[in-house]
Amino acid sequence: MPESDNLDKGAGTLLIVDDDAISRTILAALFEGDYRIVEAQDGAACLDAIEREGDAVVALLLDVMMPGIDGLEVLKRLAPTGFLTRTPVFLITAERTAKVMEEAYRLGVMDVIVKPIIPFVVTRRVRSVIELFESRKRLSSTVEDQRQQLLERAERIIELNVGMIEALSTAIEFRDGESGDHVRRIHDITHLVLSETPFGQGYAAEDIDDIALAAIMHDVGKIAIPDAILCKPGRLTREEFEVMKSHTVQGAELLERIPQMRSMGAYRYAVDIARHHHERWDGRGYPDGLAGDEISVPAQVVSLADVYDALTNKRVYKAAFTREESLRMIADGECGAFNPELLSCFFAVEPQIAALYQAPAADSAHKPEGDAVSAPHMTTPPVN
Repeated sequence: MPESDNLDKGAGTLLIVDDDAISRTILAALFEGDYRIVEAQDGAACLDAIEREGDAVVALLLDVMMPGIDGLEVLKRLAPTGFLTRTPVFLITAERTAKVMEEAYRLGVMDVIVKPIIPFVVTRRVRSVIELFESRKRLSSTVEDQRQQLLERAERIIELNVGMIEALSTAIEFRDGESGDHVRRIHDITHLVLSETPFGQGYAAEDIDDIALAAIMHDVGKIAIPDAILCKPGRLTREEFEVMKSHTVQGAELLERIPQMRSMGAYRYAVDIARHHHERWDGRGYPDGLAGDEISVPAQVVSLADVYDALTNKRVYKAAFTREESLRMIADGECGAFNPELLSCFFAVEPQIAALYQAPAADSAHKPEGDAVSAPHMTTPPVN
C-alpha cells in the first residue's frame, strides 16, 4: 500500500481506493503535494486503512467496481460508524446509471467522480469539499471549547454562590453561639431524609440537592435579631420570644431582596423554608399558622431536622439531651406536632442520621449520646 512522503507532517491523509493501479497513480499525482497519500487496491484494504488511519483521513476517493468488497459495500459498512458524517467520500465510477448514483448519495457520498478523470475538475471539487469539512471541524471544535468554558465558568459561579451561602449561614451560627456545624448537619439530614425515604418521592436528585442547599439558609433571618435576645443564656420572656420568632419572616424577606439568589435553583425552596420551618402539623407553629399539607415537604423536613439537631446538641440556653431522650421527645410531641408519615420515615433512617454525627470532623461535644437504638413506638404526636 504505497504512501507519499509529504513535507508537511501535519497534512491529512487522502485515501485512494481503486483496483486499477493506473487510476490510483493518476489521482495520487494530483494531490501528493497537499496531502499524505495512502492507497488501497480493494474494499478490504480500504477498511483496514480507515481503521489504522482513523481521524487522520481527510477524504476518501472510492472506486465502485472492485473484486471482493466493492465500493457500495464499503459505504454500507462505514455508514453505521459515523465515518461518512466526519469525512467526505467521493465515489469514482465509470458507471453512469442513475441507480448507482442514487444508491451512492443515499449512503452518504459527497460527490461522484465519473471516469475518465478530468484533473482540474477533480482537484477543485475534492479540495473545496475537504476545506469545507475541515472548516466545519474547526468551528465545531471552537464551539465545543466555548461550551466547555461556559460550563466551567457556570460551575465556578455556582461554587462561589454556594460558598457565600455557607459563609453567611455559618457566620450567623457563630453569632448564635454555635460552631457552624449546625447548618451542615441540617443540610445532610435534609438530603438523607428526602433521598433515602418515601417522603422525598417525586423529587429529582437535582431538586433534593437544591432543597438541602436551601436548608442551610433556614435561620438566615437571625441576622436581624438583637444579640441580647439571640445570645441570651436563659429562658426568653414572652416579648423576647415574639422578637425571636420574627427571624422566619425576616429571613424570607432578606432572601427575596437578593437579586442574585433568584438565578439559583435553591431560591424557590430557600424563601419557603426560611419562613415556614417553625410551622407545625397541627397549625400551632409560626409565623403563618399553617397546618397539615399547607406546609411544604421541604419545610417539614427542615423543621424536624432542626428540632433533632437542637435537642441532641448543647445550646446557650440548654444542655444536650441524650439521643434516646431526644427521640422520645420528638415522638411524644414535646417539640410540637409533626407529620406522622414524616416521623415514620425519619425514625426509619435515624441510625444513618446519627452516624453523621460520628464523622471524624464532628466535634465530640456535638455527637448525640447513646449507641444505635430503635425508634420509640410511633404514635400520632399529641397536640402540644
